Formats: sequence, C-alpha cells, structure tokens
Amino acid sequence: MSDVLGRRDVLKGLTASAFAALLGENAFAFPQQKADEDLVPFLDTPRPGPNRLDWETLTEWLTPQDQVFNVQHYNTPTVKPEEFRLEIAGLVERPQTLTLEDIKKLPRRDQLMTLECSGNGASKGFSNAVYNSKWTGTPLRPLLEASGIKAGALEVVFIGHDHQIEELRKGTPREVKFDVPFGRSVSLHDALNLDALLAYERNGQPLEGRNGAPLRLIVPGWYGIANVKWLRRIEVRDRRYMGRYMARDYVTVRGEKRGDQVEFVETSVARMNLKSMVARVMKRTTGDDAGSLVAYGAVWGDGTPIKSVEVSVDGGEWKPAKLDVEPNEKFSWRFFSCPLGKLAPGKHKIVSRGINEAGKVQPTAEDDEIALKKTYWEAYQQWPREFEIS
Repeated sequence: MSDVLGRRDVLKGLTASAFAALLGENAFAFPQQKADEDLVPFLDTPRPGPNRLDWETLTEWLTPQDQVFNVQHYNTPTVKPEEFRLEIAGLVERPQTLTLEDIKKLPRRDQLMTLECSGNGASKGFSNAVYNSKWTGTPLRPLLEASGIKAGALEVVFIGHDHQIEELRKGTPREVKFDVPFGRSVSLHDALNLDALLAYERNGQPLEGRNGAPLRLIVPGWYGIANVKWLRRIEVRDRRYMGRYMARDYVTVRGEKRGDQVEFVETSVARMNLKSMVARVMKRTTGDDAGSLVAYGAVWGDGTPIKSVEVSVDGGEWKPAKLDVEPNEKFSWRFFSCPLGKLAPGKHKIVSRGINEAGKVQPTAEDDEIALKKTYWEAYQQWPREFEIS
C-alpha cells in the first residue's frame, strides 16, 4: 500500500509528459491523450483527499484501490472470512446458510461497473466519490430461485453487519430507541432481473474491509447506497421495507410542475442518473498545434447506452466529443476527448453534457429537475470547471 500511495503523491501535479516518463507511453487513463500534453489545472476544485478519485493523476480505466471512496453510515464492522455466514431467509421454501467458501464454489461472474455515491457532485469539496471496477462474485438470482420463493413475496431485503442505535419520534412521549442493522431492499422483480451480484473480489483481489469485505451486494446501474456492504442476510418479505436509508434518508425531494403549481414528490435513491464531467484539460506542447487544448472526461449512467457527449467553453456552442470505442461496457463509464483549439489568455469555463440513446440530456443546475430538487442526493447536473491560460 505504501508504494501505491507514494506513486500517487509523486504523480500529483505532474504533466502528461512526466506521466509517460515515469510510467510508460501507455500510462494514460484516457487513450487519446498524448505524451506532448501538459496539464492545465482547474482553479475551482480542491485537491482530493485520501481514498478519493484523482482525475488529474488517474492512469487506469479500472480505478486503483487508493482512489476508491468508501462511505458508511453505521459502524465499520470487521468480519473474519472463516467466520462469515450468509443467511437466506424469510418467505422461502428452503432457507440457507452459506459460508464464504460455499459461495466461492458457486458459478462465478465478473461485472464491470461504475459505482457512484448519490451525493457525488453536490459540492466542489465532494466531487470525487465515484470509481470503476471489475467485481467478481456469484449471481443473486440462482440463489433466490434455489431457495424457493413463496407466494406473496414482494421485496428482497439485504442486511449488513453494520448497525447503530436509532431514534424514532425524538422528543415526544412515544420516543423509541432501538439497535438496527443497515439494510436496503429491492422489489422481487428487480432482485430477479437486475443481474445483481454477491461480490467477494474487486479487480481480481479480495475486497478490502472498508469496501464491504468479505461479501457485498453489487446492483449494476444503481447508486452506491443500494450496494449493501458487509452482507450477512438476504430476507424475502411480503411488505415494504422502510429502513432509515430507504424511507427517511437517501430520499430525494423534487418539485414537479403541474401547470402553474409545483408539487413536491419524494423518491428513494436507486438508479443512477446520466452524468458526465470534464476530468482534465491538457495543452499540446509540440508540433503545428502547439498551444492548442484538449479536454478529456468520462460519462456514465444506469446502463442505458450513451449516444454522445458534447463540450462547451465559455458558454459557446456545443462541440461533439469523441467517445472512446473501447472499452465500451454497459454499466461502466466511457471516456471521451474533445479538441478545444487555442484559447485567449485568461480564465475560461468548460462544461460537458451527456446524451443517452433514450434521448435524455444531462441537465444544467438551472433546469427544473435540478433547480426544484431540495435534497443534495442525485447530484447529476452539468459541472462547469474553471481554468486559466497564461
């Protein structure tokens, strides 16, 4: 780990040519990037802290562990692999209790996926909570089917080892305190059709403790909160699960216009929204185009195919970006590049917007679906970034 952190410290602030000198000509995360390009730093973004994605030093399409975020709302449990047990219970004909070795003997599947915190992008200080991985584990659906789902089942609840004392009706005569585990649920239909995975490896290595070891749920195309860590029980139920992080927190409050009225609607955070961002601006240093700029970035969403990405500078026309042909995986981010030409000295603003095959266009912060949102979750608005040419 110390070698990885040391490399990250060295890379911070280096130019692309320095990347190539240290790591080789193919060291860039963005395939279109060249060795004769120097980094133009963004002015309005603080440097990321530990365990956060660093777009300026990222050299891999699959995010290295030292740039992987983790968020937990209760305690951070330590579960020894040899003591691990997964219970499948509730409305099933054949309840099961599986060890980690039992699970590893089941059919394996890899799942490439971008995982993002739903609050990522809510502020300039919290804009790096996203990463891309190859998860390895066993599919959820065969386990549920082998357990025999009973009639009347509506939801599947995923319970983790992490827990905390919660309070209901605080400050009232009916105040209630109880110790509750972290949990999230999906409908039975979604549990059987989302290609969910019970994962025990990331990028070919065992999960680290802070990322949910020894077993976690992976739901392709859903925000991080739905991907339950430190998994210990899967329970099939006949009614809605209303845990704190489905019914009270991680609930998006959004205004929707009904004629000349605005009606506020609450929805549980679930599927990821279409999002893109400019990750780097680079300046060519040699050749006939020396001094010209190129923008590089990434786009991702819920698995709906990406149609295009466009980039605008200083409020000007939208220019089409070039999407990298490979890798092109359904639930993983795609990288893009866009030549900007030469810009006048001074400060400039750049922004990107993604467009998917369903016709969805990434909104601005002024569009109703963002401007009328009262909570910071699902922060998928366009993200303008400022840089300066001297």
